[in-house]
Amino acid sequence: MKVLRKIAIIMMLLSTLQSSAQQMIKMSDGTRLYVEVRGEGTPCLYLHGGPGSGSEWMQKLGGNILEKHFKMIYLDQRGVGRSESPRDSDYTLSRQIKDFEEVRKALGFHSWLVLGHSFGGILTMAYWEAHKDDIDGLIFMNCTLCMDASFQESWLPKAIEIIGNKANKTALDPNIKTIDRMMAVFPFLNNDNRWQIFTPQKKYNDIVDSATDYSKHNSDGSKVIFMDEYWRDFRPLTKTVNKPVLFFYGKKDYAIGPKFYKSVHFPDMLLVGADCGHFPFIEAPKILDNALNKYVKMLKRHN
Repeated sequence: MKVLRKIAIIMMLLSTLQSSAQQMIKMSDGTRLYVEVRGEGTPCLYLHGGPGSGSEWMQKLGGNILEKHFKMIYLDQRGVGRSESPRDSDYTLSRQIKDFEEVRKALGFHSWLVLGHSFGGILTMAYWEAHKDDIDGLIFMNCTLCMDASFQESWLPKAIEIIGNKANKTALDPNIKTIDRMMAVFPFLNNDNRWQIFTPQKKYNDIVDSATDYSKHNSDGSKVIFMDEYWRDFRPLTKTVNKPVLFFYGKKDYAIGPKFYKSVHFPDMLLVGADCGHFPFIEAPKILDNALNKYVKMLKRHN
């Protein structure tokens, strides 16, 4: 009996280590990406937003909910967080997609779910388009599928409202390129006012900011916001998705747009809205948890 007990303890320890494994995975171009696997169940790749925010704060703040339902694979995208920057500065969308596939194969998953947050919705759609057979379902948590629409229709109007008469002609001109209008606004946004774009309560923004160790945070990958291919409108593609989708949105999320959900048309979609901003895992955790419960049942019916 003692021998069996020792074996059971060893197996339990091995299982714990396996469910919370941190590692650097080397991509085919030599770039090493930080990956952490936590939880049990169906594997689910987390694609963070920003661009350039990293996966650390989602793991710390949302992991207690996500890991109840899935085996979460937290990935810091190339040039972001704890991952390395590519030596050749290759941040193309096709290279990012190749990263996701190389991580999947390195971890030994035949297929998985993909969960995007914020800008991660762009990556999720691009990945699905290229590798439909490797993805079992899609989860969009406060995601944009078109940066131009989210920034022009929601982010910019809210930012201009916040800074008031400091908004110059460039910021106010709808005929000027969206990214240039944003650059005109950024100098007037700071920790004291920027949070209003993301959440009705500053405390939630502060919690998210404090959950990342920025002394060890690589932000080189944030430059993808200046690359035209990431500004593609993926919304027309939603009609062609034949996998179960959870689309979760915040009714007070001005980073994406409270009404952005009206422009997505996934055929097999669970649409859930909450009276929150950009961070439902801390603003509306019960509603998010309930939505994930329903989505898991939806996946089982699909299979």
